[in-house]
Amino acid sequence: MGTPTIVYYSRMDSPAGKLLLAATDQGLRFLLFDKGKLPKKTSKDELWIESQEKLLPYQEQLRAYFQGDLREFTCKLDLIGTEFQKKCWNALLTIPHGKTCSYAEIARQVGSPRAFRAVGQANHNNPIAIIVPCHRVITSSGTLGGYGGGLEIKDKLLRLEGVHDFHQEKGGPQEPPLFKNHV
Repeated sequence: MGTPTIVYYSRMDSPAGKLLLAATDQGLRFLLFDKGKLPKKTSKDELWIESQEKLLPYQEQLRAYFQGDLREFTCKLDLIGTEFQKKCWNALLTIPHGKTCSYAEIARQVGSPRAFRAVGQANHNNPIAIIVPCHRVITSSGTLGGYGGGLEIKDKLLRLEGVHDFHQEKGGPQEPPLFKNHV
């Protein structure tokens, strides 16, 4: 059994709710809406250690984002997934702050134009919410679609970035307030 991979983790409060962050020496591996338990290990050779200090640089960037002072994250990422998922997640990283695109557009960008449902599933499995901005993907008809943090949070993240040009009549939140308390 070789040397274990150390995964440092911590939790933080944010305007989007409690977040769970986890990183290796290679970069951020998880940014999830905290449901009170750790994510499944990606390998048997992982050792999870709680460390607020190791996650502080990521937390500082998230705080700046929520305050409206950061438009582009610069932290290293340690994305673990299938090749198709990684293609999708890397395509998400190309969506500029304050812009949206559709699942179909991402499918075309990754070279699988008919795979918009698979793109949706890759977004659903995105291990790094907010920083890998799956919240910027909406349906071709302009509705919010889905979001792991809930549609209200997706709506708030988009509004925080200045996006107001999507339709909400198909089940999305109706005119929710922006985040009330900035970190």
